[in-house]
Amino acid sequence: MSVHKKDVKKVTTHVLQAMKHAGEKISMLTAYDYSLAKIVDQAGIDVILVGDSASNVMAGHETTLPITLDQMIYHASSVIRAVDRALVVVDLPFGSYQGNSRNALDSAIKIMKEAGAHAVKLEGGKEIQESVTRILTAGIPVMGHLGLTPQSIYKFGTYSVRAKEEEEAEKLIADAQLLEEIGCFAIVLEKIPAKLAERVAQSVNVPIIGIGAGGGVDGQVLVLHDMLGINNEFNPRFLRKYHNLYEEMKGAIMTYVDDVKSRDFPNDTEQY
Repeated sequence: MSVHKKDVKKVTTHVLQAMKHAGEKISMLTAYDYSLAKIVDQAGIDVILVGDSASNVMAGHETTLPITLDQMIYHASSVIRAVDRALVVVDLPFGSYQGNSRNALDSAIKIMKEAGAHAVKLEGGKEIQESVTRILTAGIPVMGHLGLTPQSIYKFGTYSVRAKEEEEAEKLIADAQLLEEIGCFAIVLEKIPAKLAERVAQSVNVPIIGIGAGGGVDGQVLVLHDMLGINNEFNPRFLRKYHNLYEEMKGAIMTYVDDVKSRDFPNDTEQY
């Protein structure tokens, strides 16, 4: 029987766990504002990620690094006000948790209190173990993130596929098992070989959500603006574009401009 039924009024970490055990795939998308989050939630998405990708998508930065904790709270609180059903997970931004577990706890508490978030997401494995553990002691659910971790892009120097070599692959598996052991409720795997991702999904009991990690995991996540084709410059292999809103929106605006210039808008029925 499907866990994804209309009588699931609110998706929780427990519901996601049940979906994994039932073999039902988990759907996840990003959202950063009230209007789009409302559409995403009403479409039946299971998890909404308020990603630090807002740094790229909403603010035009080259990387995710510049976005601040307060900016993440602004986006998250906008999303929370729109959502009735989905579980809302919020990224802890770069600099808010690395190397200082007390700072990590303070950051997570601030997001939960000021934004009303349901959970937080952190990038990394063993190196952030202390921060994850400390956040969990406060009763805050934590989602992990392994593989390509965009906050470390300057260390990697490239957005290419991670964990292709055996040593890095074994570390990733060990990190996934560690994150499960210390209490993470789910883990995102980004841009790693599909066979490795499937191996990870089979080696842990928590849901594994993939982005560019093949179909052998427990669910999928994409950036909303990418899959809707609003961002027309991003075309990685793993991205399926479900629409071409860039051209549709541009066309509509061009028509509006023409209608205003030609005095066609407003017409007699569009004024008081």
